[in-house]
Amino acid sequence: MTITTATDNPELSPGPPRVGPSEKTSVQSWTVFGILMLVLVASTAAVFMPLTPIAIGCAALVMMIAMLCLRVPVALTMIIPSLAGLYAIRGERTVESVFTSLPYDQVASWTLSVVPMFVLMGLLLWRSGLTDTLYTAARQWLGWMPGGLAVGTNIAGSGLAAVSGSTTGTAYALGRIGIPEMLKAGYDRRLAVGAVIVAGLPGQLIPPSILLVLYAGIAEVPVGKALLAGIGPGILVSVMFTIAIILIAVFGKNLAGTKETRLADSKVPWGTRFKSLAAAWPVPVLIIVIIGGMFSGVFTATEAGAVAALCSVGIVFLWKRKTGGAWRALVDGSIGTVSTVGAVFLLLVGVEALSRMMTLTGISNSFADLMTSMNLGRVEFLLLMMVVYLLLGAFMEPLPMMVLTVPILIPTLESLDISMLWFGAFVVFMGELAILSPPIGILAMVIHSICKDPEVNMGKNIPLKDVFVASLWFLPMAIVVVLILIFFPEISTFLPDMSSGG
Repeated sequence: MTITTATDNPELSPGPPRVGPSEKTSVQSWTVFGILMLVLVASTAAVFMPLTPIAIGCAALVMMIAMLCLRVPVALTMIIPSLAGLYAIRGERTVESVFTSLPYDQVASWTLSVVPMFVLMGLLLWRSGLTDTLYTAARQWLGWMPGGLAVGTNIAGSGLAAVSGSTTGTAYALGRIGIPEMLKAGYDRRLAVGAVIVAGLPGQLIPPSILLVLYAGIAEVPVGKALLAGIGPGILVSVMFTIAIILIAVFGKNLAGTKETRLADSKVPWGTRFKSLAAAWPVPVLIIVIIGGMFSGVFTATEAGAVAALCSVGIVFLWKRKTGGAWRALVDGSIGTVSTVGAVFLLLVGVEALSRMMTLTGISNSFADLMTSMNLGRVEFLLLMMVVYLLLGAFMEPLPMMVLTVPILIPTLESLDISMLWFGAFVVFMGELAILSPPIGILAMVIHSICKDPEVNMGKNIPLKDVFVASLWFLPMAIVVVLILIFFPEISTFLPDMSSGG
């Protein structure tokens, strides 16, 4: 019971009226906005002051971070500070040269034609309704295990990752199906939400992965080998989180439903199980096309993407032949592909502009010299970077993290003999953890928005706090995954080393 006093009423209180929660939030937001604008103005002014090149480069980086925090589109946050830094150091001729040659030189690459193919494939399959079929198969085969519905959700996420390449897309699709099913089965809401969250984490590791393609462009490594380097870590992530779910179900009291629920799932006839598995045939077909083709050398990454996109068109028409809507799905997928690819290519232009600016200012070499003077070994350096990325993840999304750090780190990685292919999988997974971390936590926000739907939450309140708690339950296992990758890099590199493709 709440007791109301005179001081709780603004009209009776002798002091000034209290500020309500919404008004406090508004005041705090404007305060943060004002501070960020001051930082942006100050850093912009510093770029054009008569400073050393390194100081100008640092001011440009501060300018970029301030723009990121102000939610300026990522590509513009790289292009504008980079051009400002280049102008301050080399003058307008250099900027003019960048404007006239850089956009074409950066994106007119045959290897980058894989991007629209993978994006189109993912969008078409997402609209085909394959998610429901895959989730049903995973539940019928794995529902008998402790936490079986959560385990099935996790495995279904890995399957979707292999054909969509989208973390948020996978989590969104599984969230609308898996969360209500687990809640109806008596699962704790935090475990239900957590299972959906971690199900999306292999999304940018298992090919196709736009982040790994972008990393290949930034680090100048073969696209096909960069994609293959994500397979081992992606499978490891799925296996380790499956183990985490089982442990939570075994040792957590009443967190994973009842024995009666598992008993019912274990009684699914074998004929029904095999029928559900056969219905999910597009997944193994596309895995064979993409991964098998690149590994064997039959396809380059670009050719594998083209064949997979063509297969996805056929799958959509087969899948929609009874319900209709195949042409609508094709049109929507094509429009979405053009929009996404345009943003990605503009981003690559920004990455190259940023890289040139940092090279001219000497920041990259200075950072490499600093790391060398610290006498850090490979393991010590990577443990340090793990902490750095976890901290950055609290304020940045995966893509800004990658484009801000990778160009600076390349000389250091080469001096420590760290595989650039392995580091791609490492930085992408650390970026995946970033979209879970408060206060940004884009994936956590997406899941929370889904949980507001009464058809999803089944009448139970699932606050944002529970979503972040669910993420923290699985964070220790995520750190274990990172440590395994650090001490056993072959998990990532053995497939690229064995492959015939480039």
